[in-house]
Amino acid sequence: MNAVLIAVLVMLILSLLRINVVFSLAVGALIGGLVGGISLTDTVSIYTDGLGNSASVALSYALLGGFAMAVSRTGLPDAVVQLALKIVGKEGETKKKLLSKVLILLIILIISCFSQNVIPVHIAFIPLLIPPLLKVFNQLKIDRRLVATVITFGLVTPYMYLPAGFGKIYHDILFTNIKESGLTIDKGDITAAMALPALGMIAGLLFAVFISYRKPRRYEDIDIDQGAEESTGYTTRGIIIALVAIVAALTVQLLVDSMIFGALAGIVVLYFSGALKWSEADPVLTNGMRMMAFIGFVMLSASGFAKVLQETGDVEALVKDSVALIGGNQMLGAFLMLVIGLLVTMGIGSSFSTIPIIATIFVPLCLELGMSPIATICIVGTAGALGDAGSPASDSTLGPTSGLAVDRQHDHIWDTCVPTFLHYNIPLIIFGWIASVIL
Repeated sequence: MNAVLIAVLVMLILSLLRINVVFSLAVGALIGGLVGGISLTDTVSIYTDGLGNSASVALSYALLGGFAMAVSRTGLPDAVVQLALKIVGKEGETKKKLLSKVLILLIILIISCFSQNVIPVHIAFIPLLIPPLLKVFNQLKIDRRLVATVITFGLVTPYMYLPAGFGKIYHDILFTNIKESGLTIDKGDITAAMALPALGMIAGLLFAVFISYRKPRRYEDIDIDQGAEESTGYTTRGIIIALVAIVAALTVQLLVDSMIFGALAGIVVLYFSGALKWSEADPVLTNGMRMMAFIGFVMLSASGFAKVLQETGDVEALVKDSVALIGGNQMLGAFLMLVIGLLVTMGIGSSFSTIPIIATIFVPLCLELGMSPIATICIVGTAGALGDAGSPASDSTLGPTSGLAVDRQHDHIWDTCVPTFLHYNIPLIIFGWIASVIL
């Protein structure tokens, strides 16, 4: 049996059974290592060594949580909620509520997309924007699964299609690895190759908005443990300081390419402006870090899981076994390569890390099957992106959960991972497969 396939299936089955995802990743890694012929001692050692690869990401989440909590003390979240409530209107204004729902979802979609390309802050905006809006979502009876699919669309589609911000990084990785695997391509062809898969993502988003989650869903109004009970309202000075802190955080993050130091810069501004009192700073920041602790632990465990999968060497074996099934069938080959990409990314949790793993084998296989260069780009690029939406270990699902689950009414697996998996991976496979055949 293939260790990668077994490990990913174990992790997914345990997660779907509502077993803690950190535990599911650890058990999946252990079983995958043993199936892959690695001893128990070595598997544990490899898993432990792999934890360090996501240490900076986990610390980033923790500090972002602390920064978000500190910003909440300035009154900015109260101001955002009050503004949103004014837009929502009174209880009986049904038409206005519908327009408000559309407007809020559209704003979240635009900000999510901008976070990848225009102002590439990735998921840093989520802890600041989403928790204050939960009560507004409740009043509008917005299904949070819809919000999760909207955010995930914005976190995945722009980098997959547009060569700017994180998209430039993804396209550069794709270009470099395809070139090193023996195929000369024009970097400008990547956008054209990824157009149909991007349309698949749009189709999935529209299906979620207009069919799957269009019905209202009720949630309880629960006070979030962010010091909201101590809130004293907001002042113009507090709002200005909060905005300056956010701008400082984003600027530093972009300058030094670090969410850790970006969050620290924002916290320093709040410290020295007096918006965050020295006597209250420690419990406020600690509570914020605690709010993000689960996400950080998942990232750590996912990194160890990915390390074990890579050490088994069964990713290559999975591809070679598929080659034997393909023969010379181009359509079957395209489909199996996309499915393999889905499995690898679901396990590793990063499309950026999947590309180097699969490109070395997929590119020669595509050439052998007689696929065009642009079809090869489409196969490798889509196979890499597949699974980013829906993976329990991916930023694209952990990010939305970090904002939507702060009042404990949103489940990471069933309310974020399953909806995004169904609405994005299925269209991606279909549209990616069609594109690879017709291009």
